[in-house]
Amino acid sequence: MVYAVETKNLTKIYNGSIKALDNVNLRVETGKVFALLGPNGAGKTTLIRILTTQIKPTSGEAYVFGLNVSSESSKVRRIIGYIPQEMCVWTDISGYENLLFYAKLYGVSRNERKNVINEVLEKMGLSKVANNLVKTYSGGMVRRLEIACALLTKPKILFLDEPTIGLDPSARKTVWEELTFFKKEYGSTIFFNTHYMDEAEFYADEIAIINNGKIVKTGTVEELKHSIKGEIISLNFEGNILNCLNKIKALNLVNDVSIKNSELLIASEEAESILPSIIEILKANDIQIKRISINKPSLDDVFLKYAKTKFESSGKISDVTQIRKMIRKG
Repeated sequence: MVYAVETKNLTKIYNGSIKALDNVNLRVETGKVFALLGPNGAGKTTLIRILTTQIKPTSGEAYVFGLNVSSESSKVRRIIGYIPQEMCVWTDISGYENLLFYAKLYGVSRNERKNVINEVLEKMGLSKVANNLVKTYSGGMVRRLEIACALLTKPKILFLDEPTIGLDPSARKTVWEELTFFKKEYGSTIFFNTHYMDEAEFYADEIAIINNGKIVKTGTVEELKHSIKGEIISLNFEGNILNCLNKIKALNLVNDVSIKNSELLIASEEAESILPSIIEILKANDIQIKRISINKPSLDDVFLKYAKTKFESSGKISDVTQIRKMIRKG
């Protein structure tokens, strides 16, 4: 089977001592949306730059649709699209002129350029502002223009480094709607990293978590959540519950029981299975149940466990946002 992305013991060392990637083994299936999560400095951007042929690995191998990114870099570049964190369009020319430049750069034939450009402008919802200077665009429009430039050749795989960094929620949603439409229409693979947890949860078919240059966990959102054992049953109650505690603790699958004010907290690996027994015990002791909820592990919890840190959106987002505002102002 030929994977959209495959790496084998991929390692990158900077300055002879800084190990940005450490024996990374990864497989991404064709047609999938794949998210790479990790704290700042974990190796996300280094991995994308190797896969897009910008830098060479120190050791190991990386393939894009079976093509070696080091020895067959020119072939790889013909089938990929890449959008970096940094702005990659010119603000003192129009959106159409930016696309015309990239069309020439990518080798789109003279006879096809106009149709191809108009097609991507339409898909990205930019037709009405095609002839406006880019410095008049909003942040979301700029990002959609950058994506349009990358889609000119209908790449087999699109690499996105922080695709919606610095955008407001509405602009982020619009960008992902267009990306999802592109994927469905052309069957392309999308490989992205992000500092927005909801993007990974809503749009990724599979997620990998990288930390200190190592892939520490991979799986679907549900697989990753399920890998964290334990759920918390929360019950708000009225009455004297002390006589019930030992009975609840004695139930099979109950890991821990605690009381916080008028809230009973029960930790279990099978919360839904034991909930009826808990309710039965409480009712038998005339405890009035006011509210019940079961809290399952979130993707944030998964990240915290495997990356050993809280998910950060750090200064990078604000920095990029500020830079883009300054560029748009000229």
